[in-house]
Amino acid sequence: MTISIDQFIESFLTAVDFQEAVEVTPDTVLKDLPEWDSLAALGVIVMFDVDFGKTITGDDLKHCTTLTDLYKLLG
Repeated sequence: MTISIDQFIESFLTAVDFQEAVEVTPDTVLKDLPEWDSLAALGVIVMFDVDFGKTITGDDLKHCTTLTDLYKLLG
């Protein structure tokens, strides 16, 4: 299954469920997002598992700076 970065971003926004709309691009720095916290990270881990059938860990997330870095975890 191949997914575009734009489709990935849509899944990311759904998984994190920001209270206020945020503009994100492939170059968006995760830690600059207003609600990027442990709950958001958990949502992303669940998204990878449920939506993409891929297991990632908190350590994987710690090595990601941007949304593109997250996208690359799909392999």
